[in-house]
Amino acid sequence: MDKLSSDCPYPGCFFCVMKEGNPNKRRTSLLKFFRELPSQDDDGQVLPISGLWNTAMAHPNDPEFIELGIFECMAALIWKGLKNRRWLSHDQNVYIPYYAAHIIGSYTMNMEEFAQMAVHAGVIPPLIELLRGRLTWVEQRVAVRALGHLATYASTFPAISSHGEILELSMQLAMSSLEIVYTDFYQYVDRRLSYHCDLLTRGMGGVEMESRKAEEWASQLQCWSLQLINCFAFKPEFITTICKQEFLIKLPGMWGGLVNENSPAGIGLLRTICHLKAGRGPVASCTGVIDSLCNIARSSDDWQYMAIDCLLWLLQDPATCHKVNQRVVPTLMDLVEITTLGDRKKLGDSIMDTLEELIESSQNLISNGVKEEVEELISSRKRLKWEKTMPKEDLHIKHAAALVVKLEGNSLFSSGDIAGAASKYSEALALCPMRSKKERVVLYSNRAQCHLLLQQPLAAVSDATRALSLHNLINRHARSLWRRAQAYDILGLAKESLLDAIMFINEFSQSNDPDLSLRQNKVPVYAERLVKKQMRAAWLFREAAAKHGGVQCEGDGYGQDSDDSEWETASESEIGKGDDHQHDDEEDEEEEEEDVEDFERKARRSKASNRDMRRRHGYNSREES
Repeated sequence: MDKLSSDCPYPGCFFCVMKEGNPNKRRTSLLKFFRELPSQDDDGQVLPISGLWNTAMAHPNDPEFIELGIFECMAALIWKGLKNRRWLSHDQNVYIPYYAAHIIGSYTMNMEEFAQMAVHAGVIPPLIELLRGRLTWVEQRVAVRALGHLATYASTFPAISSHGEILELSMQLAMSSLEIVYTDFYQYVDRRLSYHCDLLTRGMGGVEMESRKAEEWASQLQCWSLQLINCFAFKPEFITTICKQEFLIKLPGMWGGLVNENSPAGIGLLRTICHLKAGRGPVASCTGVIDSLCNIARSSDDWQYMAIDCLLWLLQDPATCHKVNQRVVPTLMDLVEITTLGDRKKLGDSIMDTLEELIESSQNLISNGVKEEVEELISSRKRLKWEKTMPKEDLHIKHAAALVVKLEGNSLFSSGDIAGAASKYSEALALCPMRSKKERVVLYSNRAQCHLLLQQPLAAVSDATRALSLHNLINRHARSLWRRAQAYDILGLAKESLLDAIMFINEFSQSNDPDLSLRQNKVPVYAERLVKKQMRAAWLFREAAAKHGGVQCEGDGYGQDSDDSEWETASESEIGKGDDHQHDDEEDEEEEEEDVEDFERKARRSKASNRDMRRRHGYNSREES
């Protein structure tokens, strides 16, 4: 060990210091290293910084470097890169500000004590300069990450909020981050900075890997900006700044994409805003935001419960109730039979209580139509209580009567009388005992299919959502997922359609077959097509690409301009899975386990008649380009 140190050509080398066996000598040497590093101009400085970066990532709670001045050192290095462009362009120094900001963020991620020391060390001003974009979007990403961690703690938030520009800069970055990354990196392969490519792929990937990582980092840049804004949103004094209409209307579209599914992103910030009375007024005034919340609440989004929370708070507030009830009440009525969603127990009961309170306390604030719908729902709940006292024989009679009517609906559907079939399914729902959830799931799902063919996508979303809410596993009824995916496709809501289609494929692919290799063959081709279509439509850089032109590279995933006509729309695909076969609930469950060959054989058999039905009812088989 001593020999290695004596042979090292760099006096005070960080790696040699780390091998020092004497704790006191090691501590003294590290203290000197952190103090002197910012003033040195030697080559190879990026090596110890990258070593520190690795250590911070692996051991973010280790106090050793914190106590010896690493925060002061990193802040000084960022300032040096900002003020001395000649030094920054020398050797590999261009990497250093990125690593320095990343190190600050890693060490402040979990420990409030470390965050306090970072603030005292003066890290905020240089991080703000990176946030402004004084260097590039790559440094902005790690700067907003570090500032977000500092803003998380009660003891350090005042230091962040005292710099008023942080909130404004974060809001601007959240709105423009995707466009910045697209134009500055993604669009033109030959203009990509080499150090960006190295940081993205660690030198292990080509153009396609760089592009995919850039999409992931762009999503993180936006989501971390939203996380920082979210820290401000908990404080009423900042709500006015955050609730600018131009910002609010874009929040639902900031969803992180499939590459960053663990972040609540825009819906998470909206939930924080709606939790405060001062925030609910501006949100209620944005009809587009309300519509988006309703769509998310009736989707397979992991953050569905956040949208439901927002809608409930808006409806419970007398100051916003009259603005939103026409849109919100129908959505919540579709969700009233949810039992548990995540860790939220008896969510449907909470929704029902809110709707009943609305009728009792807001007689003059709601329309007669909304009032009648809620009263009808309340009556159906009373019917459930009444059925508990009925003799079993009477319940069996009601169930049998509903089954007869449903079979009549199936017959009408097969003969092409879609409107008649929908009416019969409605009649069967009125007869069917409330406790017969399995049968009601099928009836709602069948009626959703009728609405699709009648070109009534909103009604299809409503019925499919009711079926999914009733299902014994919430949001897991495959047919209803597929029908709602089609309905959202017709409505042009790519994200919601995509999430439902992916969930449908997951459910459809479940099999008891011991040969796992066969599972991939169970995914319907038409579902894959819809997923591909919606991935293009919901692509993270879609808006930026439309504004600035296509991607100038080869072989990239979703950035290439393409002819969407090759992808079948929901209405053109084999939507019914042989819908003439959808009868009682037992058959419904069995058919979901059929392999794709049987499925496609049935679909081909019914496809011609389905097309005739679409033409008969004016159902356009192609999406407008």
